[in-house]
Amino acid sequence: MVEHPDLEGLHRDYRIAFLRYLPRRGETALGLAYDIGRSAVADGTSVLVVATLHHDVLREVLADSRPDEVDHVVERGGEFLAEVLASVEMTQRSLRRG
Repeated sequence: MVEHPDLEGLHRDYRIAFLRYLPRRGETALGLAYDIGRSAVADGTSVLVVATLHHDVLREVLADSRPDEVDHVVERGGEFLAEVLASVEMTQRSLRRG
């Protein structure tokens, strides 16, 4: 598995972007999700590393969440991961064509 050259930085950026996405599904936060996906491809970070990172961040955020927020966090977490992975997919497709 190829590691991201700055996994701590990626973790920090992922957490910040996810926390921005939680309260409102804003375009700015989605732009950060897209950037994370494109950066992961450019840096050779595997989808498995991204998925593990997402799981770790989700676990951290859930640990800090009130019980009545858990369903909301999990739902938004799935949405956010889908956006990151969509960016990965689009970037990989464009690289294969180019």
